[in-house]
Amino acid sequence: MDARRIHYLRAMGVTPWISRTAAAPEPAPDIPAPRSTQQAPLMLDGMDLDSLRAAVAECRRCPLHESRTQTVFGIGAAEADLLIVGEAPGAEEDRRGEPFVGRAGQLLDAMLAAVRQSRSTAYIVNVLKCRPPNNRDPSAAEAACCAPYLQRQIELIQPRVILAVGRIAAHRLLEEDLPLGRMRGRLHTYGAQRIPLVVTYHPAYLLRRPSEKAKSWQDLLLAMSVSDGAAQ
Repeated sequence: MDARRIHYLRAMGVTPWISRTAAAPEPAPDIPAPRSTQQAPLMLDGMDLDSLRAAVAECRRCPLHESRTQTVFGIGAAEADLLIVGEAPGAEEDRRGEPFVGRAGQLLDAMLAAVRQSRSTAYIVNVLKCRPPNNRDPSAAEAACCAPYLQRQIELIQPRVILAVGRIAAHRLLEEDLPLGRMRGRLHTYGAQRIPLVVTYHPAYLLRRPSEKAKSWQDLLLAMSVSDGAAQ
């Protein structure tokens, strides 16, 4: 019986029989215990937005922390009626630490202004808090790592309506994989709280396809009508 097999048997609590006439085996090298592939659960229940922001800034739950400049937590009113959820930070967001900046952000600002909203009255977040390299789509594993942070943000803000901006955000929030065109134009709900949720196109997509702006305007009006109705 070789040394490695003896080592494994002893590690399992089995005492192997070894012939007295056999040569003493060489000591087996230490074999490290297997590393768990599961993430430790996050304890976020007692956190407010400030402490949650600090936890996100220190997050190392996925490899994206290795390439980020900084995390992008979110911006807006802590008790906003309208919560806007995008997919992930881009290069400019990664540099500035704020979601939806650049041309897409300017278009979003214009859309909000048209319904008397702004970055200071709504709240804007992303599914991911770190930028994926080369602005690629977030992976399912990366979104799963960030999901507890987003869920806690929603719990704290308690919006009257959520606007899911783009396919990735819609898929992650609703746990569906339908084409965006089939998800927009109607009312969904999010989570156990059944928060009303509206799906619309991402501003970056609208910059490439201006003809779809009218549809996004309809989606925004739907979201605001739900929010206004909840306020009454």
